[in-house]
Amino acid sequence: MRQVIIYPGEDGYWVAQCPSLPPCISQGETKEEAIANIQEAIELYMEVLQEEGRVIPEDNVETVTLAL
Repeated sequence: MRQVIIYPGEDGYWVAQCPSLPPCISQGETKEEAIANIQEAIELYMEVLQEEGRVIPEDNVETVTLAL
């Protein structure tokens, strides 16, 4: 399980990124498409890490909401 951040981009697309896997960022025309795309990006990146014998980082991201 991975935490993903999703937010509207400047170009009208939705942006999705995985903070615990910085190279994993994607987008989509809808939230659902962005989520599907980031899921695929995460899966592919983790496969590459395994194939290369590299460590898969833990998902230990915490979020807080600040009232500003």
